[in-house]
Amino acid sequence: MTLRIPTRLAVNCGKTPEGAAWLNQLPCTLQDLEQRWSLSLGAPLDSEEISCSWVAPVRRADGTTAVLKLGLPHMEGEHEIQGLRFWDGDPTVRLLEADDNAGAMLLERCEPGTMLRVIPEPEQDIVIAGLLRRLWRRPVAPDPFRPLSALIQCWSEETMTRAGQWPDAGLVAEGLQRLKELARSAVTDVLLATDLHAGNVLRARREPWLVIDPKPFVGDPAYDATQHLFNCDARMHSNPGETIRRFADLLGVNYERVCLWMFARAAAGPRDEWKEDKSTALARAIAP
Repeated sequence: MTLRIPTRLAVNCGKTPEGAAWLNQLPCTLQDLEQRWSLSLGAPLDSEEISCSWVAPVRRADGTTAVLKLGLPHMEGEHEIQGLRFWDGDPTVRLLEADDNAGAMLLERCEPGTMLRVIPEPEQDIVIAGLLRRLWRRPVAPDPFRPLSALIQCWSEETMTRAGQWPDAGLVAEGLQRLKELARSAVTDVLLATDLHAGNVLRARREPWLVIDPKPFVGDPAYDATQHLFNCDARMHSNPGETIRRFADLLGVNYERVCLWMFARAAAGPRDEWKEDKSTALARAIAP
C-alpha cells in the first residue's frame, strides 16, 4: 500500500535534506510503531493545518481510539513531547505513549474534535485566554525547555538572511531590535505554548476544549497572546488597539508589551516572501 503524505507536509519535507530523509524513513517508522504499540492505522489527516507532522487516527489493541503523530524535526517543535508530559492533560491532550527519538506521539483523541474556529472570534478570545492562563506554569529546574530568546534568535537570523528583500529596511531593523529587547526584559518567565490559536484547540469530551500542538519555550506570558491575535486578521486590521487590549485584559498581561510583541513580529518575523503585505501594514499601524 502506498503511504499517503499530506500535501503541505510533502512540500515542507522537500525544503531540506533532513526533511527528505525523515520522509523517506517514515514508512519504516510507522510500521515499527504499528507493531510495537499494537495499532491499527486509519487514513492520515490532510488539511491546511497539517504541515509539519504525519497525523492519523488509530485503534489500540483494547479497542480504544487515539491519534498517532510523528513530527517532522524542526526547531520550534523540538520539545513538544516534553511539554505534553509537563502539562499532563491540563489543559492539553494527554500523551499516551511516546518515542522521543522518533518524535512519535500516541495522543488522546479529541471527540468530536471540532476546531475552536467554528465559534465567533470574540468567544475564541475567552476560551484561548482561559487555556493560556492554565498553561502558564514555571518549570522546576532542571528542565529541558529552551528560553524564548532561543526562538527569537533563530527567527532573527532567518530574517537577516533575507535582508536584500526587505520592503522597508528601517521598519524591519526596528522590529529586530524590539524582538531582542523583549526577549530579555520579561519580568515573569513561564512555560509558553507559543503557537496557540483557534486551529490548535479542539472540542473534546474530557473537557470542553483541549490544546494540541504546543511548541514550548520559557519566557514572557505577553508573547503568548500574539499567535491568536495574528489569526484574527479582520479585527487586527480594522481596530488593532481595541482587539489587543481586550485580549490582553482577558489574559491579565501588560497591554503595552503585547503591542510591542505584535509590532516586532509583524515587522521582522521570518516569512517565505518579503513584500508590502498585511504584516507590514499592521506593523506600521501599531508601531510604538
